[in-house]
Amino acid sequence: MSHDIFAHLRDRTITALSTLLPELPAEAFARVTMEPPREASHGDMATNAALVVGKVAKLAPPKLAADLAAALRELPEVEEATPAGPGFVNLRLREDYLRGQVAVILREGEEFGQGAEKPGTVNVEYVSANPTGPMHVGHCRGAVVGDALAALLAKAGHQVTREYYINDAGAQVQALAWAAYWRYLEALPVAAHGLWAEGAEPEARKAAVEAAYGTTLQYGGEYLIPVGQALAAEHGAALVPPDAGTLALVRNFTVAAMMAEIREDLAALGVRHDIFISEAELVRDGLLEKAEVLLDSQGLIYQGTLPPPKGKPPEDWEEREQTLFRSEQFGDDTDRPLRKSDGTGTYFANDIANHLHKIERGFGALVHVWGADHGGYVKRMQAAVAALSGKRVSLDVVLTQIVHVVKDGQPVRMSKRAGSYITLRDLIDEVGRDAVRFTMLTRKSDAQMEFDLDLVVQQSRDNPVFYVQYAHARCRSVLRGAGDPAPEALALAPLDSLTDPAELGLIRRLAAWPRVVDAAAAAREPHRVAFFLNDLASDFHLLWNKGKDDTTLRFIQADQPAATQARLALVAATAAVVRSGLRVMGVTPVEEMR
Repeated sequence: MSHDIFAHLRDRTITALSTLLPELPAEAFARVTMEPPREASHGDMATNAALVVGKVAKLAPPKLAADLAAALRELPEVEEATPAGPGFVNLRLREDYLRGQVAVILREGEEFGQGAEKPGTVNVEYVSANPTGPMHVGHCRGAVVGDALAALLAKAGHQVTREYYINDAGAQVQALAWAAYWRYLEALPVAAHGLWAEGAEPEARKAAVEAAYGTTLQYGGEYLIPVGQALAAEHGAALVPPDAGTLALVRNFTVAAMMAEIREDLAALGVRHDIFISEAELVRDGLLEKAEVLLDSQGLIYQGTLPPPKGKPPEDWEEREQTLFRSEQFGDDTDRPLRKSDGTGTYFANDIANHLHKIERGFGALVHVWGADHGGYVKRMQAAVAALSGKRVSLDVVLTQIVHVVKDGQPVRMSKRAGSYITLRDLIDEVGRDAVRFTMLTRKSDAQMEFDLDLVVQQSRDNPVFYVQYAHARCRSVLRGAGDPAPEALALAPLDSLTDPAELGLIRRLAAWPRVVDAAAAAREPHRVAFFLNDLASDFHLLWNKGKDDTTLRFIQADQPAATQARLALVAATAAVVRSGLRVMGVTPVEEMR
């Protein structure tokens, strides 16, 4: 576990409060926080301790704040402690304590920021794209956010399982099977099926299949042509004409082919999963029925009718009795149907089976990354998890908004191969994996974003990918110029020459990394890592530029060996924290800019 100066000073504050108020139990201090102040001029940290504890102790918070400030001034880490407002205390840390964090970072290297091991395992489910075509830009954002969030949770000390839920049951996958069957027929000689004449145009061939088999071909992208060719190569004309068994074979073959392609796309993006779970297998294994028995035993399933959806005219609504789950009892807006009119499970019911499967495997916390169009689905799924687990298991949902790709200020044209959208591979081929991953984390996930293909390859301050990578490259350039001294040796260097406000500001930023990890993981917000790295790069570039104007601040000075060692230690610590942050983001740090 890394030394988190915020957690350390919080512990010190609670100890001081315990001395001042020995009659209070430990739980009285649970809501004490230690955070950066809203304004940097107020100091390095601020605590709400007197405010929240004063109410419990029935003491005036301002008076308790004054007593607490007096106690905190006695700490060797604290330069100044000042009561503020209705019960806050602002702290300014001693410079020697701050400088000491450089040595801590150098000893821990990229492991700096690692949280203490936490009990239980978190299941993070992300991507989970329907296996009906290549991954597109929308999938890309969810993939990067999910992968970075899993890494962030692991960095914070959680055990993490990364999961992909394959939506391979239902109407969409059946439609995919028909589309693949069409491409299979195209790969055969016309004489094998006789549905169209030699030389028929693609639209005529498609129409012929739809007419012959009473289906609608929803998926028309060229990506299914190789699937059809592979089916023809393996089975010849044996699948003509189609029957239920044929379609099941084609469906399974096509889903396997699509998932192989999706795995390749994910690998190209540097995204990995520990386990892939099939919806169809869960249904076949009876997980839905098992979930229904569990819910029914709690009186949470009944036969009933629902009111019409809001905004739907009553004359358009057909009231019918359904199997319903008492979702409203757990905070949802209404109860939810579990069975369709034909007796098969609803989409929601199959998702309940998926979550029961996770609960049975012993996960204490579930995190999902979904597209923003699933926002209305969150409450019902949280209700189901609460019911299935007896409220023991939490479900957090991170929503990702749409991504607009532009070039030269204009929307990018759609991919011909995919038929109707920009594929993930298109994006990676255009700007590279690292630029894609970093850029996808430069906005909060539930905010829409514009992915500017020109900006992400631009070498300017406006491009955060370049700006952060440039900071690391500059660090490495300085260290190579000094012969790449070992971090262990630099950790022993005296640091008292680091007194410039820009140097101390950089140290303050570096020392905050463990808190950023902990807070970002708790909020399920990996974009905070990108924001932190951008601020860290800004602090470093500021110091670099000051050294250009003031020669006494240059990193390497032949006539000042002690100051040089101290500054090399600061540079090495900066490089280590940048690498630590980029590792969470899944981005490779560069050694030099070209």
